[in-house]
Amino acid sequence: MSACVPTSAADSAHGPRPQQPHAPPPRKKFRIAGADVSASIAVFLIALPLSLGIALATGAPLQAGLVAAAVGGLVAGRFGGAPLQVSGPAAGLTVVTADLIQRYGWRTTCAITVLAGLAQIGLGCLRVARTALAVSPAVVHGMLAGIGVTIAAAQLHIVLGGTPQSSVTANLGALPAQLADLHPAALSVSALTLGVLVLWPRIPGRAGRAARAVPAPLVAVTAATALSGLAALTVAKVDLPSWRTHALAGLPEGPALGLVAAVLTVTLVCGVQSLLGAVAIDKLTAKRTGAEELVGRSDLDRELRGQGMANMVSGALGGLPIAGVAVRSVANVRAGAVSRNSSMLHGVWVVAASLLLVPVLEMIPLASLAALVMVVGAQMVSINHIRTVTRHREVLVYAATTLAVVFLGVLEGVAMGVAVAVAVALHRLARTRITCEEDSEGVHHVHVRGQLTFLAVPRLSRCLHHIPQRAHAVVELDGSFMDHAAYESLHSWLDAHAAQGGSAEVTGRGGQRITEPAATAHCGCRPWTPWRNHQCDTPQEPPRTDRPEQHQLAKGISAFQQNTAPRVRGELARLAREGQRPAQLFLTCADSRVVTSMITSSGPGDLFVVRNVGNLVPLPGAESGDDSVAAAIEYAVDVLKVKSITVCGHSGCGAMQALLNTPPTGAQTPLKRWLRHGLPSLERMAEQTAEATDHPLGPADQTLRTADHPLDAADQTLRGMPRLAGRAPADAVEQLCLTNVVQQLEHLRAHEAVARRLAEGSLELHGMYFHVGEAQAYLLAEGVAEEEGGREAGETTRAGQAPDEVFSQVPPAHPVEV
Repeated sequence: MSACVPTSAADSAHGPRPQQPHAPPPRKKFRIAGADVSASIAVFLIALPLSLGIALATGAPLQAGLVAAAVGGLVAGRFGGAPLQVSGPAAGLTVVTADLIQRYGWRTTCAITVLAGLAQIGLGCLRVARTALAVSPAVVHGMLAGIGVTIAAAQLHIVLGGTPQSSVTANLGALPAQLADLHPAALSVSALTLGVLVLWPRIPGRAGRAARAVPAPLVAVTAATALSGLAALTVAKVDLPSWRTHALAGLPEGPALGLVAAVLTVTLVCGVQSLLGAVAIDKLTAKRTGAEELVGRSDLDRELRGQGMANMVSGALGGLPIAGVAVRSVANVRAGAVSRNSSMLHGVWVVAASLLLVPVLEMIPLASLAALVMVVGAQMVSINHIRTVTRHREVLVYAATTLAVVFLGVLEGVAMGVAVAVAVALHRLARTRITCEEDSEGVHHVHVRGQLTFLAVPRLSRCLHHIPQRAHAVVELDGSFMDHAAYESLHSWLDAHAAQGGSAEVTGRGGQRITEPAATAHCGCRPWTPWRNHQCDTPQEPPRTDRPEQHQLAKGISAFQQNTAPRVRGELARLAREGQRPAQLFLTCADSRVVTSMITSSGPGDLFVVRNVGNLVPLPGAESGDDSVAAAIEYAVDVLKVKSITVCGHSGCGAMQALLNTPPTGAQTPLKRWLRHGLPSLERMAEQTAEATDHPLGPADQTLRTADHPLDAADQTLRGMPRLAGRAPADAVEQLCLTNVVQQLEHLRAHEAVARRLAEGSLELHGMYFHVGEAQAYLLAEGVAEEEGGREAGETTRAGQAPDEVFSQVPPAHPVEV
């Protein structure tokens, strides 16, 4: 066996090049897209001041923020599962880290970060990342809001030129004294930073669009630094000690229980923030045209492992805890990043700046960084999040979590939020409103609002037993759950009420009728199973030998009366009151395989169906001895006022086979007399075949087929003949079936009632072909056979040819994803 080797033009000219049977595959060249380079620079310009500001807010060495930013870009960017998410020191971890540094010191905090990373890797290997998304969004948003309030309260003191306290209450208590002792230099630097942050994104016009290419945090810090330098202001500035004295992680020291709680807190906050951020970035990426296919969706378990690796490395190198950062990630996506190379390059730029731009970084005023972080903290209290949780009636969960984080701590606040969320869910499950009222027609309406559980059974029973005997009742269930006790109580009353001569129906919201659960229904079969002469899968009674077995028709009627009739009785009663109002006359063959309601997705009262052998329409005045078809057409058009008439043929039609194979001579049976109305179709096909033979194919005939289906030998019979889009008819029987549909549409036009409605423009004619074996419907192309007189009066599209009559395949309305 010889291997197939692709050849290039050079190979074909000089012969194929020899290939070693076990040669290694060629290595892919490492390439970085230009979009990733530009996006990485934009993210770097945001990350640099924010990393220093977050390190300042936590009380950690300022280099720790740079270490975390570099490791987050390089390690989490390379091994994480969210390609466009940018990781680094996050504002959501500020309160946690500051508390740990105060309690255990910096070296032990680094060790806690390493252990938290190890825990994240373990959770990622256990593939439990998706469970983090089960936390109520109200709890997550409340946690971030509480952290934001804590950050803003602490940084406000630095903005005013003072020193922050250890807690929110202490910061609020010391605020009056701080306002009485303002430092003008620090306040002016902070005010300039805040002003630029607020006004820079709001510059109007073309100048604003150009200005927004430079991140507002960079502009704000640069302006504040320039002000402090030019005005020679006396303010505290960034102090980056030598990297030689940088403190690394040490062995954890402290009570074991406290250390375990600290590791769990860092693991929880880092993990949840990173996973929720990855999901949010997926949604943001999907809005970019074609970006989702290029980038791919996030692998949350891999993202959790990547974050764990980054935290282990960052903690070991003396960096802050790492998580996915929303501000940098959004900037990365909006800057046009297409791969994880952008995040990794941003880490490279941070390393370069940390080594080469130390003199420049030490010119930045601390008050400017504090103002920057204070704005970030204030933005964590999102008005949109508050509106969302209010709309979903979870504002109590949000408020409880926020307040608990502010006054108790992050871990305690999350626990409080989860507890309140569970309590609210239980309250909603147990809270049920039941009302009963009687309308003007004497119908008793029982409204059940909420979930129907055993706790509501006494109130439901009390309400139901107030309904008089022989009255009609409607029980409306406006909920998504009903337990076994409530189900038994409701159906026991329904049976007793029916036995006393009353009637009742159970509906959902909006009046939709509710059926029995599948386990208690007599038949659990699929909607279209009954038309296949099925036997229900539920256990059947063994046949009795003391009575003759019921024939199949009686069995079907019995099953209808027992299972289907109760469900459709209301709809059929409405149709009986209103009369039939079909919109279409559907004329098709009597073949038992053509199920009109199934292939048209229609229900009772939608179609006025006429079936006969061969879906034939006798011409007016023809000697057929049977006016049933003409009478049905007249009744549908003049009395029912249908808006369209469809003639539907089908594959494997026995009538068309009989037309082809039965000799015209012999005894005139009833079938032969009826099939005389199909002879014009047979003659039409013969004429078209003769025309196709007399006119060989030319270049203009390429328009007969689409570009995807070029002409072939089988298309010799297609000129001027009805055909299926994309392929030639399989045989003469299928060709006659298609021709017969077109011919019967012409017969329809000869009927006076049809011709009158067509002239008024209030009636449409349609041709249809149903392939039984393929379960595929075809519609005659719009405009085909619509001209008065059909093919004989129509203009030819090419010399000697009749207009094309193409049956187009009907695609599914909702393709199924696999």
